Amino acid sequence: MSENLEDLDDIARRLDREHVFHSWSAQAQSSGLVVASGRGARVWDHAGREYLDFSSQLVNVNIGHQHPSVVAAIREQAELLTTIAPSTVNLARGEAAKRIVARAPAGFRKVFFTNGGADANENAVRMARLHTGRDKVLSTYRSYHGNTGAAIVATGDWRRVPNEFARGHVHFFGPYLYRSEFWAATPEEESERALRHLSRVIESEGPASIAAVLLETIPGTAGILVPPPGYLAGVRALCDRHGIMLILDEVMAGFGRTGRWFAFDGYEVRPDLITFAKGVNSGYVPAGGVIISDEIAATFDERVFPGGLTYSGHPLAMASIVATLDAMSAEGIVEHAREIGVESIGPALEELAERHQVIGEVRGEGVFWALELVADRKTREPLAAVAMARIKTALVAGGLLPFIQDNRIHVVPPCVVTADDVAEAIAVYDDVLSSVALGD
Repeated sequence: MSENLEDLDDIARRLDREHVFHSWSAQAQSSGLVVASGRGARVWDHAGREYLDFSSQLVNVNIGHQHPSVVAAIREQAELLTTIAPSTVNLARGEAAKRIVARAPAGFRKVFFTNGGADANENAVRMARLHTGRDKVLSTYRSYHGNTGAAIVATGDWRRVPNEFARGHVHFFGPYLYRSEFWAATPEEESERALRHLSRVIESEGPASIAAVLLETIPGTAGILVPPPGYLAGVRALCDRHGIMLILDEVMAGFGRTGRWFAFDGYEVRPDLITFAKGVNSGYVPAGGVIISDEIAATFDERVFPGGLTYSGHPLAMASIVATLDAMSAEGIVEHAREIGVESIGPALEELAERHQVIGEVRGEGVFWALELVADRKTREPLAAVAMARIKTALVAGGLLPFIQDNRIHVVPPCVVTADDVAEAIAVYDDVLSSVALGD
């Protein structure tokens, strides 16, 4: 029987290699890890080889793999109605929207559903432009907002450069004290100087030409860059001064990832538009959306909103959202994410940093952390790509699915991760970083 299961892994790899075109990849690269199923914070291949998932796949499986309530809700909805046009009224869609706005600040009563985070940002930008009558959108260089037209150009990292086809995008530097662009020595200095920089960019671009500032509340793929005190409130003040809309991208940081329902709940800031995806239903069915402030929603009361998607508010996705948010609430999953971050993940990573000189900085909250790896702590030279590749290979060999980005290990398990899971993962990180330090 085990030989047959091994054969399934081989078949999966062959079919993938022959027929699947992968994102962000040179296609001659070998196929990745086979994943056949999962439960909670673990996945396994057809032969039963098990891995502790400390990537949450793409930082989206917040409720864990195969949560029975969510699986059951999708199955029940599939038996009732599998799909319906977005122009129709559907109970599941209304229930999903009701639960989402219940977690948003006062003054948000409408949700526009999309297929994921990229088109959520795309449509938020469209709404801001139409509402203000302005064109430009400001976003940071250290950011990722998705792979559609405006979203990829709003993105700041290397993926923007081959895709710069959308108009009206301007980039600026956000706060990142460990590698400060502003010669700051404290979080307070970093915040003040980053805000001054943004203010000058706004002045130089012409405030009356700027529709929106688009920010990840906590930049995720760019490094889990927790904003310093006062920064987000300062951005809000700049936007208010100039009539600019503030869009907060909560695609990765939202719905429990930081130990809060929304990451911005911890920063005394109220956006005009909120984008979400990933954690809202842990990616069980593709879904995302824009939570719209009443002021912006009113713009389209008598004016047609020129946007739409065939699968906006898809019933299977809506059922999975309802079940996910209900389960997260009933089971205290968001509170658990906060506690496990404070009591287990954070302290364990700090202890790991004390043992390994290769760790330059630990930062994060909830189940949203990064280890920044360096060749030298004094110079903060990033650890080389070849070493990072060795680390990734060794972590997988040790039974851990990592999230590796540039010179960082992102420690991003599902919100349901246990203290025992954390201890197991830390032991693997410890062993692998010891080997790398020794040059093995």
